[in-house]
Amino acid sequence: MSDSILLQVENGVATITLNRPKVFNSFHKEMAFAMQDALDQCATDENVRAVLITGEGKAFCAGQDIQEITNPELHPGFKAILDDHYNPIVLKIRNLEKPVIAAVNGVAAGAGANLALCCDVVIATESAAFIQAFSKIGLIPDSAGTFFLPRLIGFGKASATMMLADKISATEADQMGMIYKVVRDDEFIAFAKATSQKLADLPTVALANTKKALNQSLSNTLVEQLALESTLQIESASTEDYSEGVASFMEKRKPVFKGK
Repeated sequence: MSDSILLQVENGVATITLNRPKVFNSFHKEMAFAMQDALDQCATDENVRAVLITGEGKAFCAGQDIQEITNPELHPGFKAILDDHYNPIVLKIRNLEKPVIAAVNGVAAGAGANLALCCDVVIATESAAFIQAFSKIGLIPDSAGTFFLPRLIGFGKASATMMLADKISATEADQMGMIYKVVRDDEFIAFAKATSQKLADLPTVALANTKKALNQSLSNTLVEQLALESTLQIESASTEDYSEGVASFMEKRKPVFKGK
């Protein structure tokens, strides 16, 4: 794996760190493929029950590395950048049968913002900000930004945010429902780790099935969604973790889930 992406697994939590701090963790081709590899490893590693994505240094991710797309010898073309680099990352995050937490430690701009927003839980430090920077250079929001942002904050706010390329503070993002929570800078790392650990300790299959249901809810009819809920609930009820959850409730003790 490229050193532009760091992967560490501890106590059921896989931490993926975007590691190009000198360019605010902006993506180039090598980094995009390394990110895909890291997500694939998280998907197949049974020791991983939650994934935390964060950035090294002052920024979370500045999106696409402009140096790559302004160099004719390096520019892979926008079709490749989207079809081969970013879109697979978005799909891997959404299809990963484990919760994915974005810990936005600084500015998240362009594709960097949208990769964060496609995660299951998004937390941000007080000093972080989100910018749909595309219109400033004559592009449209990509990396599923036009899909997720209107659903998070509403059509009107999403449209204005994308067209005006406003810088949205973490506090504003929290208030408009874009993210789960904003956390004080001095508490951020501890909170991110605690949240990730909490998710890793919960019943993994149930969380995966919740994620499947939410994914399908974006296109299902009510009847289809009710049928899907029934199917996934039956599957969840057949797990060891369900039996443990019921037993711990009856015995008035803390459950010990194994992710099975």
